[in-house]
Amino acid sequence: MTLLTGYAGYYICRSNWAVAKPLMLEAFKDQGITKAELGDVESVALLAYAGGKLLSGVVTDFLGGRGVFLFGMIASAVCTVMFGFAGGLTALFVVAAANRFVQSMGWGGLVQVTGRWFPAGTHGTVLGILSMSYLLGDAIAKVYLGLFARTDNWQDIFFISAATLAVVTVGCYIFLKSSPTAIGAVEPPPNPANVFGDAADGPPPSVRALVVPLLTSTTFWLVCFMNGGLTLIRETFRSWTPTYLKEVQSLSPEDASLYASLLSFAGAAAAFGTGCVTDLFRGRFGVVMAPMLAITSLGLAWLAMRPGGGSLGGLMVLLCTISFFVLGPYTLCSGVLALGLGGKRGGATAAGVIDTAGYLAGTLAGSGIGRLAEAHGWSTAFAALAGVAAGTFVITVVYALHERSRRPLVRVPVETT
Repeated sequence: MTLLTGYAGYYICRSNWAVAKPLMLEAFKDQGITKAELGDVESVALLAYAGGKLLSGVVTDFLGGRGVFLFGMIASAVCTVMFGFAGGLTALFVVAAANRFVQSMGWGGLVQVTGRWFPAGTHGTVLGILSMSYLLGDAIAKVYLGLFARTDNWQDIFFISAATLAVVTVGCYIFLKSSPTAIGAVEPPPNPANVFGDAADGPPPSVRALVVPLLTSTTFWLVCFMNGGLTLIRETFRSWTPTYLKEVQSLSPEDASLYASLLSFAGAAAAFGTGCVTDLFRGRFGVVMAPMLAITSLGLAWLAMRPGGGSLGGLMVLLCTISFFVLGPYTLCSGVLALGLGGKRGGATAAGVIDTAGYLAGTLAGSGIGRLAEAHGWSTAFAALAGVAAGTFVITVVYALHERSRRPLVRVPVETT
């Protein structure tokens, strides 16, 4: 519960950007700042996040998950306060990049602590529940911070975010334990299918010994490519949905933020459901993910043909459906798949590299999608996303076929009588 609450707290200081963006477009329009420029800010921030993921994953496997997790929370709260004093585009670039860099410490810390607390056969369900933290955190942030969008003062949104994360950090410092040994219990064994074999239970002797087994795994690279496509789609919806709803449905900023939060609730249901189903399939993730990507592709293609979506109710049903079927597979890549590949020795590093691949592709969600929407409209933007989803579906099918020829990443012992 502490990890769930703590990582949801991270999103209070991340989703505030999406809530404040419509107000910032109004506030900075005299400076010539449009969706394209704010998209550039987000793309640079995602690059910083991707780089931070790569570094923090390795650091976490050497130093431990709890300390890195807590430090990231403190640093993000400080950066969020600085947002409120940003008076122009340059300042927004610097602060956004700094905030996303320190926020990269959160997920690797969560994965590392999880691997030490829970046995491999439950990782799908456990990480499905923990993945709800950033989906519910995103939804709660948009509802909670959307209440303050009524003030038309975008700085208040950032100050309130920072104060909220500070309170959550105190609770995590008190209650979060790094492993069962902290309370006199025994850690479970690592996933037997990880790339390190039996050595995965001990600390890494060097960076080379930590990284090389992952980089020489075909399964690992397929997961990285899948996560690239999924992250691009997910980041587009997370960042641009309030702005999109405001423009095509003429909603107020606070109402647009409220409706956008429904997508995260749909994603939270997908994370939990998909995690439970993969445990039932005993590590055969590809057969679960491929149909979901096929439905995502069809949903985005339909949205490209009807970007206005008709009625608000019909549009929200379509958006929530797409969110459900893209976020289910998304939560697997840097969660249970990363922990299955890296085990307790390299789970944070695996999650970090997989997320780095994802967020490198996700940088296009800011600058690329922002420019497409600005220059050619939302229909073209959704058509591009439909193409990304179709390409990711093909990679997922290849992964599923590869998975059939190898042992699964999670092997659940079968009880016999």
